[in-house]
Amino acid sequence: MTTKQQQARRQAHVAQIRLEQRRQTHTQQRRRLVGLAGLLVLVTLVIFGLWQARPTTNEGGGGAAPDFTLPSTTGQTVSLSDHRGRPVILYFNEGAGCGSCTQQMAEIEKNPGFADAGIVVLPIVMNTAAQIQADLDTFGVSTPYLLDDGTVSQAYGTLGKGMHAGLPGHGFVLVDADGVQRWQGDYPSMWLDPDDLLRDATSRL
Repeated sequence: MTTKQQQARRQAHVAQIRLEQRRQTHTQQRRRLVGLAGLLVLVTLVIFGLWQARPTTNEGGGGAAPDFTLPSTTGQTVSLSDHRGRPVILYFNEGAGCGSCTQQMAEIEKNPGFADAGIVVLPIVMNTAAQIQADLDTFGVSTPYLLDDGTVSQAYGTLGKGMHAGLPGHGFVLVDADGVQRWQGDYPSMWLDPDDLLRDATSRL
């Protein structure tokens, strides 16, 4: 093999090495871009999820709260007007299968501030007594639940505020002693600290 042939072979080899290096560089750049794009999508989804889960509140407009009569898990019927003269918090939630919803009520029961303030808490779900009772037993909840066919949840504008379009979300409505709706708060995060709930309620009475 002549000297010129050897030089040409070395040059071809060097060119092949450089081509392979460029290919590797381009591959690494594509991977970085794909990774950055994936990270951007993830961040966008997290931000959207946080935005969706943000609590929303309003003062209720000061109008009369829609009255209702519903059966309860104890077999009795309960009307909102039965509690006239005392402030009431209506607790709409997804009900059976939603552990955080039932845990919320269990923690409310443990807080003596509601009784001290004379506030009655009425949990409302779109379940039968048999469907919700297992959850109440699991979390040790003793407060009777009111069983809605969707009429009351719709009247208070709570449907579709959580994870399911046909069910109430995780929300509270404050009705004062005169039957006037003072405040409403929806919490897609499925939790509101009972101390915060009590503070929100008492500050508006």
